[in-house]
Amino acid sequence: MRGQEPGLIGRIRSGARRVRLPRTRRGQRLAYQAVVALTVLALAPATWMNATGGPRVRTVADAPAAPVAVVFGAGLWNGEPSPYLAHRLDAAAALYDRGTVRAILVTGDNSTHDYDEPDAMRGYLVRHGVPARKIVGDYAGFDTWDSCSRAHRIFGVKRAVLVSQGFHIRRALALCQAAGIDAYGVGVAATHDVTWAYGGVREIFAAGKAAADAVLRPDPHFLGPREKGVAEALR
Repeated sequence: MRGQEPGLIGRIRSGARRVRLPRTRRGQRLAYQAVVALTVLALAPATWMNATGGPRVRTVADAPAAPVAVVFGAGLWNGEPSPYLAHRLDAAAALYDRGTVRAILVTGDNSTHDYDEPDAMRGYLVRHGVPARKIVGDYAGFDTWDSCSRAHRIFGVKRAVLVSQGFHIRRALALCQAAGIDAYGVGVAATHDVTWAYGGVREIFAAGKAAADAVLRPDPHFLGPREKGVAEALR
């Protein structure tokens, strides 16, 4: 009939009319406190992440010496490191050239036969002057927690310089420290493009999972036996 609202719209508006703000001062105060509490809870993981990782962010020039640099995967373009990943690898090569680190652990996704981040990262580093014997690949670094946990549990890394973009490095630091690694991080500069904006927004939502991983410390998706690659690279 004319003048009647469609069923769904009518129900939405009817529901909206039934929602009323508290009228008493006590009710308004309780509602305000609830909003504040929910906001604090939502921001707590990001606050923890920045408080834990922030003080340990350095540059290539002032990063403290460590046996190993850990470079996190950041995608491939036609089988080669994406520009973001190439910048991370450039920083790792510079750390090696300066003598800050003596080996490099590249950790990334090789979940399918035709997608191999670690080998692409290795090839890039070799082309930029890092000896192949000093590069170790972790082929099951499916996310940041897996990479940190496996670096410590599988490869025996106890102290490291982590390399990633600035928007990700604090989460990497917080998780690697939770995994048992005494870590500092190099936050690689990045062009403020769409990828950078996406990465920044993604970190807000990833903070909750990171906090849960740090508390629960789950096994990585693939654990496997201990490997001697890092120890051999350091000899």
